This record gives sequence, C-alpha cells and structure tokens, in this order.
Amino acid sequence: MAPEAADGVLDAAAMAALAELTDLVPPPALADFTTERARRVLADTELLITGWGCPPIDERVLATAPRLRAIVHTAGSVRGHVGAACWRRGIEVSSAARANALPVAEYTLAMILLANKGVLESARAYRAARAREHWQYAGPEQGNYQRTVGILSASLTGRRVIELLRPHDLHVLLYDPYVSAKQATALGARAVDLPELFAASDVVSVHTPLLPETRGLVSRELLAALRPDATLINTARGAVVDQQALTEALLAGRVRAVLDVTEPDQLPPDHPLWTCENALLTPHIAGSQGTELRRLAAVAVDEVRRWARGEGFAHAVPPERAAYLA
Repeated sequence: MAPEAADGVLDAAAMAALAELTDLVPPPALADFTTERARRVLADTELLITGWGCPPIDERVLATAPRLRAIVHTAGSVRGHVGAACWRRGIEVSSAARANALPVAEYTLAMILLANKGVLESARAYRAARAREHWQYAGPEQGNYQRTVGILSASLTGRRVIELLRPHDLHVLLYDPYVSAKQATALGARAVDLPELFAASDVVSVHTPLLPETRGLVSRELLAALRPDATLINTARGAVVDQQALTEALLAGRVRAVLDVTEPDQLPPDHPLWTCENALLTPHIAGSQGTELRRLAAVAVDEVRRWARGEGFAHAVPPERAAYLA
C-alpha cells in the first residue's frame, strides 16, 4: 500500500497485533512490486495485507510470489489490485468494505437530515441577515417528518443507510434491479423503478458502484425529474452521475446537491460548482477518516487471526462479486 495509507491505517497497536500472528516483514510498506526489496520479500510471502495505493497484483507479480495464498485488504474495493491472475491461482481475498461502508452511511444520514431541514440555506441566509427576527426561510415542506428519501442501490452502504433511517419518520424508496419488492420491504424500503425514485424523492442518495453499465446512470432525464429543491447526494463515484447535466441543474437553482465525489475526482479550479450556492462539495471524506481507520485495522487483524487459525475469512470476497464492490 502507499506509505501514507500504511501510516494512517496500521498504527502501532495494529502492527504489534499482526507481529504476534505472523512473521511480519518490518516497514516500510511495499508500494512498488518491481524493486529488489519487493522481489526478495514476495519470494517468501504467504499473506499480503494491502491498502489504498496497492499496485496491481498481476501475473508478473505472482511469479515473484510463489507462496502467496491470501490477501487481506484494509479498504473497500479490491478491483484496483486483485485481478484475474489472483483468482485463477485460488488466492483467498478479504476486504474491509463492510467496515468502510459504516462511516459513508453515517455521513449520508447526516446529509439527508441536514438537507431536509434546509440547514445550509438557513445558515447562509442567517449569516447574511445577521438577525433572527428577520428569519423567514422555513417553508411548509421543510423538515424531516414524512419526507421521502430515495436510495439508489442496495449496496453495503445503501443497506446501512436504510437501516440508519429506520428510527426517523421518513418514507424510504429503493431502486436496485437485483432486489425484489419483498426483499426491499424486509430491508425497510419500498421498491420502485428508477424514474419513480427520482420523481418521488425529496432526497436521492447514490450508492451504486461504478461499472460500465452504471456510468452516467443518473442521466439528464432523471435529474430533470427531480422535484424542485430536491437534493442529490453522491458518496459513490462521480461518473455514475452526468456531471454536466447536474452542474446545469445546480446553476439554474432548480435542485441541490451534496457531492463527496465528482467527475473528475478533482474539479478544475475554475469549475462553476466551486462557487455554486446549491452545491456542497466535500473532498471524499465520507469514507473512513481519523479514528475510523482503526476500525479498518481491527478488521484486518481479526481476518489475519482467523486465517492463521485456518478458520477462513469472515469478510471473504467471492470472485464473482469482486467486480461489483465499489
């Protein structure tokens, strides 16, 4: 993994725990599999602990790692570094995707409640007026009681968001072509088609992975179907949304958006969304940050412990599901 990922996720306690379970190669972490040190280390490696910034583990890398049998990933998707060569060899793979989904869901819940409450607009108007007695923003549709939230995809994060919404007096809709109406009900949502999700929701939250078939899924037509002043939240991948169409809708003042991801990931400095009052941009912080990184380390340590005991991974990634993990 990248050195900064190793420093952030694997603190001293995690490293000590791993050293008790394995013959742990001392730091620094491998960030390049082509170096002489990497080839020397990989020659004896049975287990790789990976993280953000891990290079692809392809045929050439595997040729230098004849004993490699397992990979424990301390982040979410393994698509970037675990490829077909690993699956062909039968390497066991574990991911902390479920753990990383928790803070994303918490961020989403907070943004849903704030959006329905009109907090950002209220704060901006209050700051401009400098007086409460002139406050007239609150309208009859503002608030969280009986509002409608649409969840796009019952992914790990999407399911957790639905779970977190249960204590609130909200109507929850779900679009996911792989979830039946009965299954959606069991989750705590009502299954709808994609156009209805956008037309009926006060807030739409995007949780679908970026796949060839989901690129641009949130189209100009769907964005046009949003209710006036509805909010789109995207914590998944920027390219799932038609960025140009969304930008136009935001600049027109028709809808609002909370964007933790964009397309491209780093908007150019002169992009109009930087100064758009209807858009809240955050720098991809919904996932694990700060203390939340300790959860990823704890999951990794537990998975290594299970593997060392021959118990199998608790969070194994089946080969057929690897392509769908965001």
